[in-house]
Formats: sequence, structure tokens, C-alpha cells
Amino acid sequence: MDYEVVIIGGGAAGLSAALMLTRARRSVLVVDGGKPRNEPAAHMHNYLSRDGFSPLELLKHGRAEVEGYGGEIVTAEVRSVSRLADGFAVELDTRTVTGRVVLFATGLVDEVPELLRERWGRDVFGCPYCHGYEVRDQKLVVFGEEKKVALVRQWSADVTLVPSVDDTEVADDRLVAVISGDRRHPADALVYSAPVKPRDEHLLALGAETEETIAGPFVRTDKFGRTSVPGVYAAGNVTDPSAIVIVAAAQGAQAAGMINMDLLSAPREG
Repeated sequence: MDYEVVIIGGGAAGLSAALMLTRARRSVLVVDGGKPRNEPAAHMHNYLSRDGFSPLELLKHGRAEVEGYGGEIVTAEVRSVSRLADGFAVELDTRTVTGRVVLFATGLVDEVPELLRERWGRDVFGCPYCHGYEVRDQKLVVFGEEKKVALVRQWSADVTLVPSVDDTEVADDRLVAVISGDRRHPADALVYSAPVKPRDEHLLALGAETEETIAGPFVRTDKFGRTSVPGVYAAGNVTDPSAIVIVAAAQGAQAAGMINMDLLSAPREG
């Protein structure tokens, strides 16, 4: 095997797992496609000691820490993952690598309509825990489930629920109104519950089982990140749609600890 662990996905979950495993002196490769979910957001929140930190800066520091302990990180696309007699082959767009186990930390995609994509993560967002404080006491419009209005009202009393979002008005690079049908609603921010899709195609191709969640079917894991496929693990948003950044990082660390213990059942090389 080229590596003991191949981690697919270099976000908070993947890098957190890589950090723990490299500190445990495991040989680790992190493969990252370079398309983080939270790239449009200038800041992230609810991450203890890093509240308000740039998500891209978090990844920059995380990569440096992993590489400082000997981990290897490559920017590449994964073409396929297949089982071998003693591990897995991961075909990249640049080469093929092998690993004894594979951890998927590939995250998910917010299926945001083109109309809202330019403002996504700024004054259009889906998670009030992540962005609500920054628009507190302002005019907020909510598209989605009615029960979300009660949640959003924790940040502002001026909340309007709309059945559709047909257009927006922007002035001086700020959202000023949401158009729903023939009505114009003044708005400083729009809370939009976008559908999400896990990046799980390679997990499913390996035969990983799924379970229903609030966001649809996601790959099922135990509390240590094990999937139904031996040697295949998953952590972060690819398996848990509700995981914020700090939770995804914790799940990556938890999975890494389990991977290390599982690898102890087979002799190490060298």
C-alpha cells in the first residue's frame, strides 16, 4: 500500500482526521478537490477560539499543521475508488494511489438556484446559527418551512415568510428586497433553505448503506464513522447534513481514532 489511510476531502473533517492520524505516525494522504462548501462565506462562527475566522484561513492553517506532521495533501479529483485484496485503489485525475483504509470527508453541495448564488453565504444563507447574529434586529425574509420562522425570530422580530423567491433587489452590493410573486418585501437578509446533496457517489459505488435524514438519504455510519463497508469510513457533512464546522471537525477526529485502533488489528509495515 502507498498509504495506510487515504482521506478524500480536505475540509474541517478531513484535515482534523489527518491531524490525529499523522500525530499517531500513520502514513496519510489527503485528496482535496479545492471546492469547499463554505468558500463564499467571509467568516465562520460557533467554532470555539476561532469565531469569526475566515473558513479559508482555517483550511490554510489546518493544511500546514497536517503537513508539519508528515501528512501529504494533493489537489486532485477522484475518478473512482475500488476494493483490492488488502485495501483500496483510489484513481485520481493525475495518478492512482492505494491505501489500507479510506475515509470520506467529501461534504455536500447546497443546491442554490442561480438567482441567489452570487449572494449565497453573504446576505442569503441557510443556517441562522452561522449567520443570524450578524443580521440581528434587521429585516429578514424566510423561504422554506414555516417552523423556521420561530427559529429566525430569535435574532429579529421583523421576519416575513414567503412562498417563493422570484427575484431580488440589490443596491450598493447589499440585498434590499425579495420579490415573491407580485409582492416586494424589504429585506436585509434572506434565509433560504436550499436542498442539499451529499458528495457520496464513490461511497455508494462501494456499496455503503444509507439512512433517511431530515435532508434525505445519507450514508449511514456508526458513532465512530464506520460505514457498512469494512475499511471505509465517513465523517462530516457527507454523512451528517446538520454538522456545522466544529462538529464536522470533531467527527473527523473521532473517525481517525477509530481508524487507528482498527489498523492495530493488522501488522504495520516497516
